[in-house]
Amino acid sequence: MTVAPPPQDGPASSSPALDFDRVSADDISRTFGRRRALAHVSFEVQRGRILGLLGPNGAGKSTMLAVLATLLNPTSGTIRFGTASSAELQRRGDGGRLRARIGVLGHDLFLYPELTARENLAFFAGVHGVADPARAAEEALESARLGDRADDPVASFSRGMRQRVALERALIHRPRLVLLDEPFTGLDDASTGGFLARLDVLRDAGAIVVLATHDLDLADGLLDDAMFLRDGKTVHMVARPDSLRSLYRSVLGPHR
Repeated sequence: MTVAPPPQDGPASSSPALDFDRVSADDISRTFGRRRALAHVSFEVQRGRILGLLGPNGAGKSTMLAVLATLLNPTSGTIRFGTASSAELQRRGDGGRLRARIGVLGHDLFLYPELTARENLAFFAGVHGVADPARAAEEALESARLGDRADDPVASFSRGMRQRVALERALIHRPRLVLLDEPFTGLDDASTGGFLARLDVLRDAGAIVVLATHDLDLADGLLDDAMFLRDGKTVHMVARPDSLRSLYRSVLGPHR
């Protein structure tokens, strides 16, 4: 998923926080010319739950995340944050306040390679209107276990290290909705363990997490809900999924 840093209508602290306890998609379709990326997809995910989007390449997972992030408008259907639709929030000028409650980690990490990890995190904290960007950056570096590399340029980092910084960038403003596209890319075993623990903390704190992944083994036991997509359509949805690889095979065929 290709995304840009969220536009702001002003610092997040300049107006009361916009909050919601659930996100729902109602009959969402999205086309690109003649290509149909999503077709009549519906679901709801509540705070304190992790929803996994599973399916082969081209199934529509990244498009669904982009629609939830308000980076793409659906061709038809409605996204609701709590009781308010995304279109309604945009019309009344609350688009910036909504995006201030969303954190996105996509394929593009949106880090400035010439800046240090500390500078990147402090910059994005400032973009989001965090009250003390320097302190927020310090706490994020600690969470990423990158304190010893805080003042090194990101260009010198491995992919896994950049992924850890980018995750903290996505979370530095404490979003309600966290959207993750293939978040395990480039992570070693230790970093993966730390990331999974971080997801548990987010869930316990009441975040709404939606992640797309091909790594069924890592997702197994993590997800509260799983939605299987193929050709932009929902094939199956299940709560508290178990034995994801076996379930994937039974629903979509062999996983490659």
